[in-house]
Amino acid sequence: MIPFRQPLVLRGFVFGYDEPVNALIPQVKQLEPRSGHFEFRPGTRLSANAPAFDIARSLVSGLGNALQGPLEASGAGAEAGIHLGLDPASGLGPEAYRLEVTPAGIELEAAAEAGLFYGVQTLSQLLPAEGTGVVPCLSIHDEPRFPWRGAMLDVSRHFMPKPFILKFIDLLARHKLNTFHWHLTDDQGWRIEIKRYPRLTEVGSVRACTLIGHDRQRPRRYDDTPHGGYYTQEEIREVVRYAAKRHVTIVPEIDMPGHMQAAISAYPELGNTDMKLQPRCHWGISQHILNPQAGTVRFMQGVLEEVLELFPGSFVHVGGDEAVKHEWQESRAAQERMQELGLQSEEALQGWFIGQMNDFLRSRGRRLIGWDEILDGGLPAGATVTSWRGLDAARRAAELGHDTVSAPTACTYFDYYQSEDVASEPLAIGGFIPLEKVYAFEPVPEGLSAEQARHVLGGQAQLWTEYMPSPDQVEYMAFPRLCALAEVLWTPAELRGSFAAFEARLRSHLKRLDALGVNYRPLDRPGET
Repeated sequence: MIPFRQPLVLRGFVFGYDEPVNALIPQVKQLEPRSGHFEFRPGTRLSANAPAFDIARSLVSGLGNALQGPLEASGAGAEAGIHLGLDPASGLGPEAYRLEVTPAGIELEAAAEAGLFYGVQTLSQLLPAEGTGVVPCLSIHDEPRFPWRGAMLDVSRHFMPKPFILKFIDLLARHKLNTFHWHLTDDQGWRIEIKRYPRLTEVGSVRACTLIGHDRQRPRRYDDTPHGGYYTQEEIREVVRYAAKRHVTIVPEIDMPGHMQAAISAYPELGNTDMKLQPRCHWGISQHILNPQAGTVRFMQGVLEEVLELFPGSFVHVGGDEAVKHEWQESRAAQERMQELGLQSEEALQGWFIGQMNDFLRSRGRRLIGWDEILDGGLPAGATVTSWRGLDAARRAAELGHDTVSAPTACTYFDYYQSEDVASEPLAIGGFIPLEKVYAFEPVPEGLSAEQARHVLGGQAQLWTEYMPSPDQVEYMAFPRLCALAEVLWTPAELRGSFAAFEARLRSHLKRLDALGVNYRPLDRPGET
């Protein structure tokens, strides 16, 4: 038994429960309903053992947010209450927890802070989005299926202000997602301050205009409004601290050697031609690529040096996708570089370039992750693959003994339309991924052995923002599809159940998104059921 002390008190509110227990999202691993209920009353006490006391304080705030009202913490209270305990010897995994609700009180136990945090998220869902508070008696033992449960947000195509980044992280955490892949650089804008290379933001963070309409339309039309923005290093540190408190790890992405037009605009010596560039004003794939010279490698390692100082997580994403090799094929200097290195193809040259970044990161105790094109030039030792062009790359990586994250276009690209009736939806890049398709996603490719399957760390959503100019539009494209993906990544596949059952729970869950001010896409639209 964990000793509890240092009581806190929840005063002045009478809570009630008006939602079914099975409205939890993501669905928990084990839930045993029991008879009776626990009722919150004025003076209900919250107590914790010493290791859990900071989490207990955050619970006071968290329950207050869930119920749209503040809660007061003090040192007195009634006997019945909520008890939190951290016990490393409990035998629970790092993100697991046990939650027991009896008429006498609520007891939440975990071996690590992350587990306690996720138990708090479940408890907050047992309380109503609004109303009075009666929690049904039950026993829950819960833990995630995958260790990597995430979402990628592109802030290069359209810059997203820091307050929205914080809100987005909070929404991830509330759905027990633990990885925020932050796509910080691309052809259309460089969004991270690098002090040793100030022109990356002075020049590379602002494009002169932005495409109007879809990139397929001809002739192209542009607005006359510059679009820019970047995060200072202090702002990034604030975001990292905010995420850490919610047990969200940030994976920064510095995409290379392609998708670098904004950087080459700022530092032309990084390119292969004498062409004067500016950050790209339309979408699609730029032909401009970093040159493979030693100075460029040092430059990019200098960028990564500052990135490592800002982001303490294990992984750094280096992109590696859609790197058009035309300039390397036409560049005498690039061809001579290939000969010096004894390489037979431009794909091998990209593999060498990525390998240089891999060696740099490994020497500093970090891990390289890249889009699945990094497989094509030879996968560096210890590298992890984000498999986006289907799951074949995930299978290949796992068979080679490399970790992989499943992120296929067919199920996880949330920049795709949510309806086949595209005229009824905001402009998007194309494709069609309805909620049901997300819920049916299986991150582990078929045909892997049990040992190989362990290399599948999990999966993530992709929010590319060519056609998402505002936070409201990001939320509309992300939710409620991200709710479905959260369950795919947390809940054991055999317990996921039918889509109809999920949708029924989701209808209750959407009240919570309403309370949080999320601009989600409604489930029922004209012509849809």
